[in-house]
Amino acid sequence: MERVMVISASAAVGTVFFMWFSQAVKKQYMRDYIMSHQWLLHPNSICYWRTVLAGIGFVLYFYTSYQALAIFIFTFAAILDGVDGVVARGCDLVSPLGEWLDPLCDKLTYLPPLIGFAYAGIISIQMVWTLVAIELVGQFFSRWILLRIKFSGAANNFGKIKAIICFCLVIFCALMDKNPDIINIADSVLMSCIVLSGASVVFKFIPHRLYADILSGLNFCCGVASLILTYHRYFAWAICIIIIGQLFDLFDGRMALKHGGTKYGPYLDDIADFVSFGLAPAYVIIQKSYSPFAWFVGAVFIAGVAFRLIRFIARDKGRTDLPAGIFNGLPSPAGALIVLGASLVSAPAVLWAMTGLSVCLMISHIRFAHFGRVILRKIPRPVFFLISAAIIILLAYIFKTKNVQMFGYVILGVVTTYMAVGRKCAAKL
Repeated sequence: MERVMVISASAAVGTVFFMWFSQAVKKQYMRDYIMSHQWLLHPNSICYWRTVLAGIGFVLYFYTSYQALAIFIFTFAAILDGVDGVVARGCDLVSPLGEWLDPLCDKLTYLPPLIGFAYAGIISIQMVWTLVAIELVGQFFSRWILLRIKFSGAANNFGKIKAIICFCLVIFCALMDKNPDIINIADSVLMSCIVLSGASVVFKFIPHRLYADILSGLNFCCGVASLILTYHRYFAWAICIIIIGQLFDLFDGRMALKHGGTKYGPYLDDIADFVSFGLAPAYVIIQKSYSPFAWFVGAVFIAGVAFRLIRFIARDKGRTDLPAGIFNGLPSPAGALIVLGASLVSAPAVLWAMTGLSVCLMISHIRFAHFGRVILRKIPRPVFFLISAAIIILLAYIFKTKNVQMFGYVILGVVTTYMAVGRKCAAKL
């Protein structure tokens, strides 16, 4: 309990500081102060300071008895990772050196304690060194190549989310060090860090205009993989794969708007959506009950998704009376979530009723705001990255505990929250 209180207090103090500083940077007097004290508050200087703090925290934790102080120092150093970005953007101090230095300092902050906890027996030594190897390749070898082919070496979303998860993993390991009876999800979380680190390196070498098509292709692959897993009755895994596909679908539109795409991108996106959010959930409905009526309900759901996609392509895209970023009817990914969540917690009859509700909402004219283009833009970037990291950690916990019902209720809670927020945002536009 003492360790929990220390971690909670450290996170609270750091969060309050970050929120205060984020607001203060918007004031002219603070920007003037930063510009006149760049030796202390320049983004690159903040990188140096947080690396030094992390080093002090490492020594205090592993070589002294002042572990509570070490946790506080490390937590504060981790939160400073968001502060340097706020200063860089708020004071227009973004630089090529900073783009290289920021991820390097991240690695110097979380890798040493992860190595320490590995040799303390809390997490896998082999997995930690795998992460270290990928991180070093990405930081030095990959960036050396990128400079010569004139690609940006800035951290992408995969790298930023990975860094937050690594910071959280260090804190979790400190909690487990004092409370070994806690359910150990450290290796599962560490595996997600390895995957995200690898993705961060790979995507640095891909031309930006291909991002959207690649993400749509990955969404399609998720749909196919889900069909295979459902056939073998691995329902929780099949549903998890569909949710991963939804994350790809969330970002492919944003990447297309930001970087452009190819002429085949819209077709690939529509096909991927139909497979992942139409065929895959319908097959879950059929396999969960496997009765003649289940086939009928599955066919109705497929028809509803197809109608929703065709109406969007043929009519809603060209409507001038529909504000940008507003859907006419519940979007098919959210409709799929209703079905998927219900399939994990409900009897067949309730699942069929929830499927009918989902179809009615999708083909209706009730307006919902686009999550990526409207709702997400209202969320500060650090908060978004933190939420993304929390979702990954929550999924790791669910699969570690194999609590399928909790997974279902989480899905239903998420889609209910989206519908409430989406309706509210749509009403304002």
